[in-house]
Amino acid sequence: MTAIHEAFKLGQSIWLDYISRELIGSGGLQEWIDLGVTGVTTNPSIFENAIAKTSDYDAEIASLSKSGKSTAEIYEALTLQEVGAAADIMRQVYDRTGGKDGYVSLEVNPLLASDRDTTISEAKRLFALLNRPNVMIKIPATPEGISALTECIASNVNVNSTLIFSQAQYVDVARAYLEGTRRGGRAASVASVFVSRVDTAIDKLLAEKGASELCGHIASDGIKLMYQEFRKLFAGAEAIQRPLWASTGTKNKAYSDVLYVDGLIGPDTVNTVPPSTLEAFVNHGRASLTLEAGITQAHEDMKRLEALGIDLKAVCSKLLADGLASFNKAFESLMAAIENKARS
Repeated sequence: MTAIHEAFKLGQSIWLDYISRELIGSGGLQEWIDLGVTGVTTNPSIFENAIAKTSDYDAEIASLSKSGKSTAEIYEALTLQEVGAAADIMRQVYDRTGGKDGYVSLEVNPLLASDRDTTISEAKRLFALLNRPNVMIKIPATPEGISALTECIASNVNVNSTLIFSQAQYVDVARAYLEGTRRGGRAASVASVFVSRVDTAIDKLLAEKGASELCGHIASDGIKLMYQEFRKLFAGAEAIQRPLWASTGTKNKAYSDVLYVDGLIGPDTVNTVPPSTLEAFVNHGRASLTLEAGITQAHEDMKRLEALGIDLKAVCSKLLADGLASFNKAFESLMAAIENKARS
Protein backbone atom coordinates (compact mmCIF):
# COMPACT_ATOMS: atom_id res chain seq x y z
CA MET A 1 0.00 0.00 0.00
CA THR A 2 1.51 3.32 -1.10
CA ALA A 3 0.46 6.96 -0.73
CA ILE A 4 -0.85 6.66 -4.30
CA HIS A 5 -3.19 3.85 -3.20
CA GLU A 6 -4.25 5.90 -0.18
CA ALA A 7 -5.09 8.88 -2.38
CA PHE A 8 -7.16 6.60 -4.61
CA LYS A 9 -9.13 5.40 -1.58
CA LEU A 10 -9.90 9.08 -0.88
CA GLY A 11 -11.24 9.55 -4.41
CA GLN A 12 -8.22 10.94 -6.25
CA SER A 13 -6.54 9.14 -9.14
CA ILE A 14 -2.80 9.65 -9.62
CA TRP A 15 -1.59 9.57 -13.22
CA LEU A 16 1.98 9.60 -14.54
CA ASP A 17 2.97 12.64 -16.58
CA TYR A 18 5.58 10.90 -18.70
CA ILE A 19 6.08 8.38 -21.48
CA SER A 20 9.05 6.83 -23.26
CA ARG A 21 9.93 3.67 -25.14
CA GLU A 22 12.21 2.61 -22.28
CA LEU A 23 9.40 3.05 -19.73
CA ILE A 24 7.09 0.82 -21.76
CA GLY A 25 9.59 -1.80 -22.87
CA SER A 26 11.36 -2.24 -19.52
CA GLY A 27 8.22 -2.91 -17.53
CA GLY A 28 8.54 0.45 -15.81
CA LEU A 29 4.97 1.44 -16.55
CA GLN A 30 3.70 -1.78 -15.01
CA GLU A 31 5.80 -1.05 -11.93
CA TRP A 32 4.06 2.32 -11.58
CA ILE A 33 0.69 0.61 -11.96
CA ASP A 34 1.65 -1.76 -9.15
CA LEU A 35 2.43 1.32 -7.02
CA GLY A 36 -1.07 2.68 -7.70
CA VAL A 37 -0.78 4.82 -10.83
CA THR A 38 -3.99 4.70 -12.89
CA GLY A 39 -3.27 6.77 -16.01
CA VAL A 40 -0.67 8.42 -18.26
CA THR A 41 -0.48 11.89 -19.80
CA THR A 42 1.83 13.14 -22.55
CA ASN A 43 2.49 16.47 -24.25
CA PRO A 44 4.75 17.76 -27.05
CA SER A 45 7.59 18.50 -24.59
CA ILE A 46 7.52 14.93 -23.26
CA PHE A 47 7.67 13.49 -26.77
CA GLU A 48 10.46 15.91 -27.72
CA ASN A 49 12.55 14.59 -24.82
CA ALA A 50 11.70 10.97 -25.62
CA ILE A 51 12.23 11.06 -29.40
CA ALA A 52 14.51 13.97 -30.22
CA LYS A 53 16.89 13.77 -27.27
CA THR A 54 17.55 10.01 -27.24
CA SER A 55 18.67 7.44 -29.80
CA ASP A 56 15.84 5.04 -28.86
CA TYR A 57 13.86 5.78 -32.02
CA ASP A 58 16.67 6.36 -34.52
CA ALA A 59 16.50 2.96 -36.21
CA GLU A 60 12.74 3.22 -36.66
CA ILE A 61 13.00 6.78 -37.97
CA ALA A 62 15.56 5.58 -40.52
CA SER A 63 13.34 2.67 -41.58
CA LEU A 64 10.24 4.84 -41.92
CA SER A 65 12.18 7.46 -43.87
CA LYS A 66 13.54 4.86 -46.29
CA SER A 67 9.99 3.63 -46.87
CA GLY A 68 9.06 7.10 -48.08
CA LYS A 69 7.30 8.44 -44.99
CA SER A 70 7.29 12.22 -44.48
CA THR A 71 8.43 13.88 -41.26
CA ALA A 72 4.80 14.35 -40.18
CA GLU A 73 4.00 10.72 -40.97
CA ILE A 74 7.03 9.52 -39.00
CA TYR A 75 6.01 11.64 -36.01
CA GLU A 76 2.48 10.30 -36.11
CA ALA A 77 3.62 6.68 -36.45
CA LEU A 78 5.93 6.97 -33.44
CA THR A 79 3.48 8.74 -31.15
CA LEU A 80 0.54 6.53 -32.05
CA GLN A 81 2.70 3.48 -31.42
CA GLU A 82 3.81 4.67 -27.98
CA VAL A 83 0.38 5.84 -26.84
CA GLY A 84 -1.21 2.66 -28.14
CA ALA A 85 1.31 0.47 -26.34
CA ALA A 86 0.85 2.41 -23.09
CA ALA A 87 -2.94 2.21 -23.45
CA ASP A 88 -2.72 -1.57 -23.91
CA ILE A 89 -0.79 -1.85 -20.64
CA MET A 90 -3.21 0.50 -18.88
CA ARG A 91 -6.26 -1.42 -20.17
CA GLN A 92 -6.16 -3.60 -17.03
CA VAL A 93 -6.78 -0.44 -14.96
CA TYR A 94 -9.56 0.71 -17.29
CA ASP A 95 -11.33 -2.62 -16.94
CA ARG A 96 -10.77 -2.85 -13.19
CA THR A 97 -12.19 0.65 -12.57
CA GLY A 98 -15.12 0.29 -14.94
CA GLY A 99 -13.79 2.89 -17.35
CA LYS A 100 -13.09 5.54 -14.73
CA ASP A 101 -9.31 5.32 -15.08
CA GLY A 102 -6.64 3.66 -17.21
CA TYR A 103 -6.44 6.47 -19.79
CA VAL A 104 -3.46 7.60 -21.87
CA SER A 105 -3.55 11.07 -23.45
CA LEU A 106 -2.25 12.19 -26.84
CA GLU A 107 -2.31 15.86 -27.84
CA VAL A 108 -3.50 17.15 -31.18
CA ASN A 109 -0.99 19.26 -33.11
CA PRO A 110 -0.63 22.35 -30.84
CA LEU A 111 -0.25 24.56 -33.93
CA LEU A 112 -3.99 24.02 -34.48
CA ALA A 113 -5.00 25.68 -31.19
CA SER A 114 -6.82 28.53 -32.96
CA ASP A 115 -8.46 26.31 -35.60
CA ARG A 116 -11.68 24.80 -34.23
CA ASP A 117 -12.75 22.72 -37.20
CA THR A 118 -9.36 21.19 -37.93
CA THR A 119 -8.89 20.44 -34.24
CA ILE A 120 -12.20 18.55 -34.24
CA SER A 121 -11.34 16.55 -37.36
CA GLU A 122 -7.84 15.74 -36.04
CA ALA A 123 -9.17 14.68 -32.65
CA LYS A 124 -11.70 12.36 -34.30
CA ARG A 125 -9.07 10.99 -36.68
CA LEU A 126 -6.48 10.26 -33.96
CA PHE A 127 -9.11 8.70 -31.69
CA ALA A 128 -10.24 6.42 -34.52
CA LEU A 129 -6.67 5.46 -35.46
CA LEU A 130 -5.83 4.51 -31.88
CA ASN A 131 -9.12 2.58 -31.67
CA ARG A 132 -8.96 2.03 -27.92
CA PRO A 133 -11.59 3.06 -25.35
CA ASN A 134 -8.95 4.17 -22.84
CA VAL A 135 -7.33 6.92 -24.91
CA MET A 136 -7.97 10.64 -24.46
CA ILE A 137 -7.20 13.28 -27.05
CA LYS A 138 -5.71 16.45 -25.53
CA ILE A 139 -7.08 19.75 -26.81
CA PRO A 140 -5.77 23.13 -25.54
CA ALA A 141 -8.47 25.16 -23.79
CA THR A 142 -8.37 28.13 -26.14
CA PRO A 143 -11.77 29.57 -27.12
CA GLU A 144 -11.60 27.46 -30.28
CA GLY A 145 -10.47 24.41 -28.33
CA ILE A 146 -13.30 24.78 -25.83
CA SER A 147 -15.81 24.88 -28.68
CA ALA A 148 -14.13 21.80 -30.18
CA LEU A 149 -14.52 20.03 -26.83
CA THR A 150 -18.31 20.18 -27.05
CA GLU A 151 -18.35 18.67 -30.53
CA CYS A 152 -15.89 15.93 -29.58
CA ILE A 153 -17.83 14.92 -26.46
CA ALA A 154 -21.06 14.90 -28.45
CA SER A 155 -19.27 12.60 -30.94
CA ASN A 156 -18.08 10.33 -28.12
CA VAL A 157 -14.40 11.20 -28.45
CA ASN A 158 -12.64 11.14 -25.07
CA VAL A 159 -11.00 14.52 -24.37
CA ASN A 160 -8.38 15.88 -22.02
CA SER A 161 -8.94 19.66 -22.09
CA THR A 162 -5.53 21.11 -21.28
CA LEU A 163 -3.69 24.35 -20.46
CA ILE A 164 -6.36 25.67 -18.09
CA PHE A 165 -5.14 28.38 -15.72
CA SER A 166 -8.01 30.60 -14.58
CA GLN A 167 -11.28 29.85 -12.84
CA ALA A 168 -13.25 31.49 -15.66
CA GLN A 169 -11.45 29.32 -18.21
CA TYR A 170 -12.22 26.21 -16.14
CA VAL A 171 -15.92 27.09 -15.91
CA ASP A 172 -16.07 27.55 -19.69
CA VAL A 173 -14.50 24.12 -20.19
CA ALA A 174 -16.87 22.44 -17.73
CA ARG A 175 -19.91 24.01 -19.38
CA ALA A 176 -18.66 22.97 -22.83
CA TYR A 177 -18.38 19.38 -21.59
CA LEU A 178 -21.89 19.51 -20.11
CA GLU A 179 -23.23 20.84 -23.40
CA GLY A 180 -21.62 17.87 -25.17
CA THR A 181 -23.39 15.48 -22.79
CA ARG A 182 -26.69 17.31 -23.33
CA ARG A 183 -26.24 16.53 -27.01
CA GLY A 184 -26.05 12.84 -26.20
CA GLY A 185 -22.30 12.37 -25.72
CA ARG A 186 -21.02 10.00 -23.04
CA ALA A 187 -17.29 10.30 -23.63
CA ALA A 188 -14.79 10.38 -20.77
CA SER A 189 -13.08 13.70 -20.10
CA VAL A 190 -10.80 15.56 -17.71
CA ALA A 191 -10.10 19.29 -17.36
CA SER A 192 -6.35 19.79 -16.88
CA VAL A 193 -5.63 22.80 -14.66
CA PHE A 194 -1.98 23.88 -14.48
CA VAL A 195 -0.79 24.64 -10.96
CA SER A 196 2.88 25.39 -10.26
CA ARG A 197 3.27 27.83 -13.14
CA VAL A 198 0.78 30.13 -11.44
CA ASP A 199 2.89 30.37 -8.28
CA THR A 200 6.05 30.88 -10.34
CA ALA A 201 4.50 33.92 -12.00
CA ILE A 202 2.61 35.32 -9.00
CA ASP A 203 5.45 34.88 -6.50
CA LYS A 204 7.59 37.36 -8.44
CA LEU A 205 4.83 39.96 -8.31
CA LEU A 206 4.21 39.34 -4.60
CA ALA A 207 7.90 39.82 -3.83
CA GLU A 208 7.83 43.15 -5.66
CA LYS A 209 4.84 44.21 -3.54
CA GLY A 210 6.50 43.14 -0.29
CA ALA A 211 3.87 40.45 0.32
CA SER A 212 6.09 37.36 0.38
CA GLU A 213 3.88 35.74 3.01
CA LEU A 214 1.44 34.91 0.22
CA CYS A 215 4.10 33.23 -1.92
CA GLY A 216 3.45 29.58 -2.61
CA HIS A 217 -0.23 29.84 -1.68
CA ILE A 218 -2.06 31.46 -4.59
CA ALA A 219 -1.94 28.51 -6.99
CA SER A 220 -3.34 26.11 -4.39
CA ASP A 221 -5.92 28.70 -3.32
CA GLY A 222 -7.09 28.96 -6.91
CA ILE A 223 -7.36 25.18 -7.24
CA LYS A 224 -9.43 24.94 -4.07
CA LEU A 225 -11.85 27.61 -5.30
CA MET A 226 -11.99 25.92 -8.71
CA TYR A 227 -12.90 22.66 -7.00
CA GLN A 228 -15.83 24.41 -5.33
CA GLU A 229 -17.04 25.45 -8.79
CA PHE A 230 -16.69 21.83 -9.95
CA ARG A 231 -18.89 20.64 -7.08
CA LYS A 232 -21.58 23.19 -8.00
CA LEU A 233 -21.48 22.64 -11.76
CA PHE A 234 -21.68 18.86 -11.59
CA ALA A 235 -24.05 18.46 -8.66
CA GLY A 236 -26.58 15.86 -9.75
CA ALA A 237 -24.99 15.39 -13.20
CA GLU A 238 -25.16 11.88 -14.67
CA ALA A 239 -21.67 12.19 -16.16
CA ILE A 240 -18.84 14.29 -14.78
CA GLN A 241 -15.66 15.71 -16.20
CA ARG A 242 -13.09 15.32 -13.45
CA PRO A 243 -10.72 18.23 -12.80
CA LEU A 244 -7.10 17.19 -13.23
CA TRP A 245 -4.22 19.01 -11.56
CA ALA A 246 -1.29 19.32 -13.97
CA SER A 247 2.15 20.92 -13.73
CA THR A 248 2.38 19.65 -10.17
CA GLY A 249 6.14 19.30 -9.93
CA THR A 250 7.47 21.87 -7.45
CA LYS A 251 9.60 24.44 -9.29
CA ASN A 252 10.66 26.49 -6.23
CA LYS A 253 13.17 24.47 -4.19
CA ALA A 254 12.17 26.43 -1.07
CA TYR A 255 8.80 24.64 -1.13
CA SER A 256 7.96 21.04 -0.31
CA ASP A 257 8.66 18.71 -3.21
CA VAL A 258 5.13 17.33 -2.80
CA LEU A 259 3.39 20.67 -2.22
CA TYR A 260 1.02 20.29 -5.16
CA VAL A 261 0.24 16.64 -4.45
CA ASP A 262 -0.26 16.44 -0.66
CA GLY A 263 -2.19 19.70 -0.61
CA LEU A 264 -4.67 19.01 -3.42
CA ILE A 265 -6.33 15.67 -2.64
CA GLY A 266 -10.09 15.32 -2.89
CA PRO A 267 -12.84 13.13 -4.36
CA ASP A 268 -13.49 12.97 -8.11
CA THR A 269 -10.13 14.51 -9.05
CA VAL A 270 -6.97 13.47 -10.86
CA ASN A 271 -3.38 14.60 -10.32
CA THR A 272 -0.90 13.92 -13.12
CA VAL A 273 2.59 13.92 -11.68
CA PRO A 274 6.11 13.85 -13.20
CA PRO A 275 8.25 10.86 -12.18
CA SER A 276 10.57 12.66 -9.73
CA THR A 277 7.67 14.23 -7.84
CA LEU A 278 5.78 10.94 -7.85
CA GLU A 279 8.80 9.18 -6.38
CA ALA A 280 8.90 11.81 -3.63
CA PHE A 281 5.18 11.32 -2.93
CA VAL A 282 5.65 7.55 -2.62
CA ASN A 283 8.68 8.12 -0.40
CA HIS A 284 7.33 10.69 2.05
CA GLY A 285 3.98 12.01 0.84
CA ARG A 286 0.84 11.95 2.96
CA ALA A 287 -2.61 11.24 1.58
CA SER A 288 -5.41 13.07 3.35
CA LEU A 289 -8.42 15.13 2.31
CA THR A 290 -6.85 18.56 1.84
CA LEU A 291 -8.69 20.02 -1.15
CA GLU A 292 -11.57 21.47 0.86
CA ALA A 293 -9.49 22.67 3.80
CA GLY A 294 -8.78 26.38 4.11
CA ILE A 295 -11.50 27.63 1.75
CA THR A 296 -12.10 30.76 3.83
CA GLN A 297 -8.39 31.52 3.81
CA ALA A 298 -8.29 31.00 0.06
CA HIS A 299 -10.98 33.64 -0.43
CA GLU A 300 -9.10 36.02 1.86
CA ASP A 301 -5.85 35.47 -0.02
CA MET A 302 -7.55 36.27 -3.32
CA LYS A 303 -8.99 39.49 -1.87
CA ARG A 304 -5.53 40.44 -0.62
CA LEU A 305 -4.07 39.74 -4.06
CA GLU A 306 -6.63 42.04 -5.66
CA ALA A 307 -5.96 44.74 -3.04
CA LEU A 308 -2.27 44.58 -3.93
CA GLY A 309 -3.19 45.39 -7.52
CA ILE A 310 -2.17 42.02 -8.92
CA ASP A 311 -4.42 40.96 -11.79
CA LEU A 312 -4.61 37.16 -11.57
CA LYS A 313 -6.79 36.96 -14.67
CA ALA A 314 -4.16 38.79 -16.72
CA VAL A 315 -1.42 36.55 -15.33
CA CYS A 316 -3.40 33.45 -16.28
CA SER A 317 -4.02 34.78 -19.80
CA LYS A 318 -0.29 35.26 -20.27
CA LEU A 319 0.41 31.79 -18.89
CA LEU A 320 -1.98 30.31 -21.46
CA ALA A 321 -0.22 32.17 -24.27
CA ASP A 322 3.19 31.13 -22.92
CA GLY A 323 2.05 27.52 -22.52
CA LEU A 324 0.85 27.38 -26.12
CA ALA A 325 4.12 28.95 -27.31
CA SER A 326 6.13 26.42 -25.30
CA PHE A 327 4.24 23.43 -26.72
CA ASN A 328 4.50 24.89 -30.24
CA LYS A 329 8.24 25.32 -29.83
CA ALA A 330 8.64 21.75 -28.52
CA PHE A 331 6.54 20.38 -31.39
CA GLU A 332 8.50 22.30 -34.04
CA SER A 333 11.80 21.27 -32.43
CA LEU A 334 10.70 17.64 -32.43
CA MET A 335 9.68 17.75 -36.09
CA ALA A 336 13.04 19.33 -37.00
CA ALA A 337 14.89 16.65 -35.02
CA ILE A 338 12.98 13.85 -36.79
CA GLU A 339 13.79 15.42 -40.16
CA ASN A 340 17.48 15.69 -39.27
CA LYS A 341 17.61 12.12 -37.97
CA ALA A 342 15.88 10.88 -41.13
CA ARG A 343 18.42 12.66 -43.35
CA SER A 344 21.40 11.37 -41.43
